[in-house]
Amino acid sequence: MSKKIADKVVLAYSGGLDTSVAVKWLLEHKCNEVVCVAIDLGQGQELEEIQAKALTIGASESRVIDAKQEFIEEFCFRALKANANYQENYPLATALARPLIAKILVDIAHEYKADAIAHGCTGKGNDQVRFDLSIMALDPNLKIIAPAREWGMTREESIEYADKHGIPVPTSKKSPYSIDLNLWGRSAECGILEDATVEPPEDVYGMTKSPESAPDKAEYVRISFEKGIPVAVNGKPYAPIELVEELNRIAGDNAIGRIDKIEDRVVGIKSREIYEAPAAVLLGKAHKELEYLVMTKNMKSFKNLLDEKYSEMIYQGFWFEPLRDCMDAFINQSQEHVTGEIELKLYKGSITVASRKSPFSLYDKGLATYDKGDMFNHQSAVGFIELFGMQMKTHAVVSKAEKLAVKK
Repeated sequence: MSKKIADKVVLAYSGGLDTSVAVKWLLEHKCNEVVCVAIDLGQGQELEEIQAKALTIGASESRVIDAKQEFIEEFCFRALKANANYQENYPLATALARPLIAKILVDIAHEYKADAIAHGCTGKGNDQVRFDLSIMALDPNLKIIAPAREWGMTREESIEYADKHGIPVPTSKKSPYSIDLNLWGRSAECGILEDATVEPPEDVYGMTKSPESAPDKAEYVRISFEKGIPVAVNGKPYAPIELVEELNRIAGDNAIGRIDKIEDRVVGIKSREIYEAPAAVLLGKAHKELEYLVMTKNMKSFKNLLDEKYSEMIYQGFWFEPLRDCMDAFINQSQEHVTGEIELKLYKGSITVASRKSPFSLYDKGLATYDKGDMFNHQSAVGFIELFGMQMKTHAVVSKAEKLAVKK
């Protein structure tokens, strides 16, 4: 038996097999008291039942924290302003949730004067990195325990452990997939999805219709932004949570937001993930289009570089890295004129921009038109082209002279 290293541990508790077993395992091997914390990020679970279950297993305290508003406003919308998509198209729903969960766990650890924080991550995934790095950044004195990294039990052995200790585990038919869900998106892995040659079966999806079952008529949705933050849908103002829920419904009904992705995990392996992010995909498309309308070429070009770095930092667990605060300062300044409306046309999984409007638009029809009212000075192009290509022209002259010299 391993030596107990803590008196009191705060456990991130989901109510599933692993974290339920972890309560008893921690008491048996690592600590004298466990405080369970279930955090509501819009996953749709009956958290009150989970709260009660933790107490029956042996937790001294069981807390449920509603963090949906903070999640959307302080994490998801920050990421939206940075157009955060890991390796081009993953809106980072799971990755964004982990630093918030860690922050809440650290706060509760301080409240209960706990010695350690525990989570249910294995040694193979990304989440262990995100939790550990976040906890380290917020309180480096707290110990971190990851039972599933230590106990070496298979799923069958975990079930046997639960039976032996009278731990209630889910009795319904288990999904063949490992699912993570919150308001910003849903991820699925394992089972048949581990075969990269196989098309995902329809039962893997939970937030979106298939293109085949989506409406046969296109739907238009107009999204309004103020300084980079979405504030209204089709002219109707919404609070942040309700806005995301409404766009999840609209986009999901039109088969928007399905992502089948081979990605590079933090731990060095490639994995196949199935994501659904209906609202995040819609908002990301609209936000980026609005930036192109109102930002100068240099601003947008530089911000694209920053956006990619921002996405990588979120994915890798560096939310509390000081660099992100510095990046936020630039990004927030860049959003001062990202105000306006983008209308999108949705049809069976496709998104097309239908219209763009902003009081800060840099698009000038008088400069862009080829029709009457053209205000562009065509003659200025001659001098511009001469200067723009001067070095290339000079290189061509020198190269031609060199070739002639060689021939002689």
